[in-house]
Amino acid sequence: MLISASRRTDIPAFYARWLMGRLRAGFCEVKNPFNANQVSRVSLAPADVAAIVFWTRDPRPLLPSLPEIRAMGHEPFFLFTLMDNPRALDPKCPGPAVSLPAFAALARALPGRVTWRYDPLVVTEKTPPDWHRATFGRLCAGLSGLTDRVVVSFVEPYRKIAGRMKELAAAGYPLTPLADAAAVDLLLDLRDMAAARGMTLATCCQPELFQAAGIAPARCIDPDWIEARIGASLPAGKDPHQRPGCGCAPSRDIGAYDRCLFACRYCYATSSEARARAGYRRHDPDAPSL
Repeated sequence: MLISASRRTDIPAFYARWLMGRLRAGFCEVKNPFNANQVSRVSLAPADVAAIVFWTRDPRPLLPSLPEIRAMGHEPFFLFTLMDNPRALDPKCPGPAVSLPAFAALARALPGRVTWRYDPLVVTEKTPPDWHRATFGRLCAGLSGLTDRVVVSFVEPYRKIAGRMKELAAAGYPLTPLADAAAVDLLLDLRDMAAARGMTLATCCQPELFQAAGIAPARCIDPDWIEARIGASLPAGKDPHQRPGCGCAPSRDIGAYDRCLFACRYCYATSSEARARAGYRRHDPDAPSL
């Protein structure tokens, strides 16, 4: 079994103490996000967990615990989202001055086990394609030698973020739809910049773009990537609980929605910053469930 920690919230950044308590206990409980009365017990015993894939924008709170995680017998991997968006888009995320050294520290602790996510690309009047080219290129230079994988995708205008998109437009950041040809041109330029720094670029979902660009589809929770590092085989197939274009391997997500405090304006996992803060205040780090 693979553990996803988590698509629903940033566990390393905000819930590292809870996670370590659950790993020591050998299990956690996960509420069904669509039915809070339905609770599942998920084993976190190393014998039952092939690997743990962490999704984060700030791994620093968990970094000191990585030796203990490895000593338990767990195999950690990281998907590190590192952007340099304007504060109107990412009001509370760490900037590159913090994130680049954090990425370097993580890559030193777990060589070959950290994927960079420049994701999602939010194209607006103030962040047009050339802005992304310049920003991506600058970050590529800072991450050279630290990873060989980068995943990108264009923002999805989910219904639940429609209100925030209107607020962004009013603040001068209306989303700018790109024609497929322009989107493919941008992907090809990012691919070439990544390759110049020793990274392979893959595209998350959106097959109409990556197929046209001749770019490999991403599998963020990638069984081939994990198998090559843990020396064990994983079950074949894709996760049936993810959207159709997702190629990720099956995993159990141990997070909860509306718990992340980074307040990214385009995030599908947080319906409102107020709700996330309320959830964070209610959080009991010693409870079995996040």
